[in-house]
Amino acid sequence: MTLDDLPLAEFAFPGPLRDSLVAAILSGAKTSTTGLLIGYERANETLPEVGQRSAVVDSAGRRVAVIELTDVRVLRLADVDLRHAVAEGEGDESVAQWRAGHEMFWHSPEVRAELDDPGFTVDDDTPVVTQRFRLVYVVRTAIGPPWSEGSPMLGA
Repeated sequence: MTLDDLPLAEFAFPGPLRDSLVAAILSGAKTSTTGLLIGYERANETLPEVGQRSAVVDSAGRRVAVIELTDVRVLRLADVDLRHAVAEGEGDESVAQWRAGHEMFWHSPEVRAELDDPGFTVDDDTPVVTQRFRLVYVVRTAIGPPWSEGSPMLGA
């Protein structure tokens, strides 16, 4: 398996928010993320699984790193804890602060358009998919493709 064979891990939409999230992943500050269960359902996507590896892409669509999932849970939004919120690496110091930022994103025109629901809102009972991950590899673009067939980074 090569880097190009990995599924993509796209954080937010291309632009400043994605760039800051990718930078936090590359620095090691971001080791968790949260998505809406309804997003997976509407896209007809299966939920991610522990052990799954993905290629993190930046706003230009370049594969810049590989992450591996270490935990995946479906929770009520109200049940997301401080440990998870802090591990998102966005500087939040409370669950309330984390939730306010995520609600602003989830209520954005882009998310509502992606869900094809202009009035979409979240509440305490909204199911979310929390994921914890570890940074496996950072792509070194200056020296060419770092991956090869049988690379231990991409092994089973």
